[in-house]
Amino acid sequence: MDKKIIVAIDGFSSSGKSTMAKALARHTGYIYVDSGAMYRAVTLYGMRKGVVSKENGVDAEALCALLPEIDITFVKDAAGNQRTIMNGEDVEHEIRDLEVSELVSPVAEIHGVRQYLVEMQQGYGKERGIVMDGRDIGTTVFPDAEMKVFVEASAEIRAHRRLKEMLEEGNHATYEEVLHNIMERDRIDSTRKESPLRKAEDAITFYNNEVPIEEQMMVLIKIFNERVKG
Repeated sequence: MDKKIIVAIDGFSSSGKSTMAKALARHTGYIYVDSGAMYRAVTLYGMRKGVVSKENGVDAEALCALLPEIDITFVKDAAGNQRTIMNGEDVEHEIRDLEVSELVSPVAEIHGVRQYLVEMQQGYGKERGIVMDGRDIGTTVFPDAEMKVFVEASAEIRAHRRLKEMLEEGNHATYEEVLHNIMERDRIDSTRKESPLRKAEDAITFYNNEVPIEEQMMVLIKIFNERVKG
């Protein structure tokens, strides 16, 4: 019987890592966890409580004090799509809004927030058999993951990709707004002191500018099978 492993897929915002991670989880029967959705949920909760806003920024101390109130789980809807549940409420649509996107990186910089969510994420992986995507999965959350992939794509392609997703979800924005948001998030994610976005030394780089999902899966499944057998 093949052993269960942990798959860590990291990369820049809208690089396609979530699509790849979901598809691989479906193929393998593994649990999929979207770590970015967890940071978005915390951001949304902070916005609702008035401690995270465009006008006043992020009150880190107040937000960290609220963390024990936040319960985050994932469920699948009738179509098999994963939904993010915060304190019993489906917030999948709301956390993808541009306003949340503009505030999530400053929230993700906060040590207390990262510590709280990393512990939660590590708990999901205790039994292995998990695919998780994010920005620090292969470096911080699961540095011992048997399979690590780092996904890259140009900012322009990522902006077009993200805008299409937002419009399909009913969230409105312009290409210029989305591109600016992506480039700013890249800067913050790559330069923050707490678990910056970087490629793990033993990760495989996947350049995902215009690669069809079928080709992506061929590569990922090949790597997965090698890691499981190895």
